[in-house]
Amino acid sequence: MTLESRERAHAIRRTRRFRRTPALRSLVRETRLDPRSFVQPVFIDARATSETPIPTLPGQSRWPIDAAAGLAVRAAKAGIGGLLLFGLPDDKDDRGAAAADPLGPVPRALRAMRAAAPGTVLIADVCLCEYTTHGHCGVLRAGEVDNDETLPLLSQAAVAYAEAGADVVAPSDMMDGRVAAIREALDATGRRDTAILSYAAKFASSFYGPFRAAADCAPQSGDRTGYQMDPANRREALLEGAIDVVEGADAIMVKPAGPYLDVIAAVRVRADVPLAAYQVSGEYAALHAAAEHGWLDLRGAALESLVAIARAGADITITYFALEAAAWLRE
Repeated sequence: MTLESRERAHAIRRTRRFRRTPALRSLVRETRLDPRSFVQPVFIDARATSETPIPTLPGQSRWPIDAAAGLAVRAAKAGIGGLLLFGLPDDKDDRGAAAADPLGPVPRALRAMRAAAPGTVLIADVCLCEYTTHGHCGVLRAGEVDNDETLPLLSQAAVAYAEAGADVVAPSDMMDGRVAAIREALDATGRRDTAILSYAAKFASSFYGPFRAAADCAPQSGDRTGYQMDPANRREALLEGAIDVVEGADAIMVKPAGPYLDVIAAVRVRADVPLAAYQVSGEYAALHAAAEHGWLDLRGAALESLVAIARAGADITITYFALEAAAWLRE
């Protein structure tokens, strides 16, 4: 070999050397998935008497209240970070009053879960959409959601969940000022230790369809573009996150996750609080649909999607794959 050819050989950067074996790849892996960062959404149905599979979310179910304790124990054994509870009530009205009912599905489930698995992190979604007859996230006035009239109802629900055992309340309604209102209500009732995880940047997304069927909360008229964010706006997401932190949010969220990885990354740079991202129902259902057709490997695609969310900067990933992914990562 001539001197010139040796110099050319040495000029090549051999980045493949650390890709040669699984052990080498693992050694230099930059982003690692940890089941403790996963949160599993759970649908608690006051009307259910047994587990009811959700057609729009393969592998997911609506659960009766008396199954709540077992779900908490299962989450604890799986080693995932926590559970996010959504409720389907016996009855609805135009103001969503059942959201704050201490005997409603979420408070009852929280009490059972707290007793069965004291160390499990329990998060209660705070919104009115599952509890209103019209399906909107707040009180309607002349066909529009009345922001300020909705705030006391959200605060009452948050207090009810905190008193039932929630470690964290997570307002998802996108009303202006709701974090401050909830923080004030929690503090006034002696719940200063209850954390707030705000859905700070919740976009008016087309990826929510399977969830709305699962939670029976699709709007009966109109849509939610008047209060959820325009998918085109990234700078506004930064503003929403900053406002919620000032109002007292202990952690903030970007929802959806996969189509908004750039937003997650941008918020991560700005925010100094924990950042969550919600891999929503449409993301989950799309992967399942493709896998059912044999177009991709579900396990590989699901884990890759979770890596992407973590790589973008999310500390917490809310995903319907949480329990399943935790088992995959143990293998």
